[in-house]
This record gives sequence, structure tokens and C-alpha cells, in this order.
Amino acid sequence: MPWMKARQIRPFRPVAPPPKPGVHTDGGIGVRLWATSPRTTRVERRRRTVAYARIVNPDWAAALERVAPDLVAAWRGIDAGRFLSVRREVRRRAGPGSVERTLAQLDGTANALIERIERLADEALELPGGEGGWNVAETVGHVASARAGLVFAAGLAASGRWPPDAPTVVPGVPGPPAADRDELVRTLERSQRIIVRTAVRIAGHETDPCPLDHPLVGKLRCGEWLFFAGVHDLMHIEQLEAIAERLAGRANLVR
Repeated sequence: MPWMKARQIRPFRPVAPPPKPGVHTDGGIGVRLWATSPRTTRVERRRRTVAYARIVNPDWAAALERVAPDLVAAWRGIDAGRFLSVRREVRRRAGPGSVERTLAQLDGTANALIERIERLADEALELPGGEGGWNVAETVGHVASARAGLVFAAGLAASGRWPPDAPTVVPGVPGPPAADRDELVRTLERSQRIIVRTAVRIAGHETDPCPLDHPLVGKLRCGEWLFFAGVHDLMHIEQLEAIAERLAGRANLVR
């Protein structure tokens, strides 16, 4: 997220989410998981809950389960506040031979993101996007670059091409704030093409270690980063669903 830089990261200690938690922010790729610091006040938790009100109808997840069952199963651990179960599900479902199955499900989450962007009018892209102070366009641009970047990094590691001078990961980089709907769709489509090309390198190397050390997620194996890119997609699809719910009565903002 914009307020978080690599050098400012403090040890992350998730605690149980408050009653009726809000839509999860992703902390800039990951696992903020609606976590609150032990120092977070009751007033602050209430403010976040109001700011990210839970969507009324969760049927979107059930619908996506048909095309991305493994990704949704792992994401449900976030939804239920079972933080440790997310990592366990990622490891269990991203083992040897998992690339082809994961890749098909990433295609499903990419299409789901595109469908939701196409439902919004250009004016809606300037509204708050549910991620820090970003608007919708910035949030979608972020998820597009993050999904491609995570998988590309895993591909470098899997093919033995990890650069010795790789820069430190800085989470929470927003996309262009003024991107229009067509530009965002093209960006998401391009990210999926990168993923498809890169997944070939990861196949057969799913359990190889990956040096990528994300300040919020930590380290995962090559196949696990491919899988986690889809879980990250779902965190932002949830945000877009909440936005669409809020705009449901405003015909000028929802197509």
C-alpha cells in the first residue's frame, strides 16, 4: 500500500478480525488479510469496517468456484480470518504438476476482473478503489502489474535466472490514476499473456525455492507464487464487487 515502504515494515502479527469485518485490503500484494495490529484501537477497527463494508451478496465467490476452485478455497481462509490456513492451502494445492491447473484458474480470475471493469462506467474508475487512498483505476492497475510481476519472478527463479542484484520488493505500487476502462482491460489481458508465457518455465519446478522475499507475504516456492497471484486477484475482485454493490442504484456509473 502507498503508506508502506520496505524499510518501514514492522513485524506483522495478525490478530483475530473484528466482528463483521470489512472487505479485505491486500496490503499491496498481500496478506494484510484484514489484519489489525495489537495496537489498533476499537475506533480504528470500526472506521475500517465502515469504510470497507461487507458486500451483501457473496454469490460471486460461488460462481468463480466453478472456474477457480483451488484459488477460491485458499481465498476463503482469508474471508474467514483463518490466516495460517491460507499458506497451508497454497502449499497443498501448488505442488508438483500443478501449473496447468493453476494456469486455467488464473485465466478465470483474469476474466472475472475484466468482466467487472467492463461493468463500470469510466467515471466510476475515479472513485475510491477500496485500497488505501487509491481510486479504482489505480487498484486495477496494481493487481494487473502484481499478478504478472509475481509470476515473472517465479519464472526467473525456476529457470535459474534470478539476478544476484535483484531489488528489494516494495509493496503497494498503484497503477495510473487516469487509466480508462479500455486501457485497464488491455493491461489485464497483457498480464495474463505474460503469465501464460512464464508458466512454461515454472512447470516441473513448482517446489523449487524462489528468492523473492515479499515484506508482507514472506517467501514462497515457485509454484506457490503462481498460485498466490490468483488469490491476490480474488482479494481485488472482492473489492470490485463491493464497489459495484454500492453503485447498484446509480445507472450512470454501472453499465
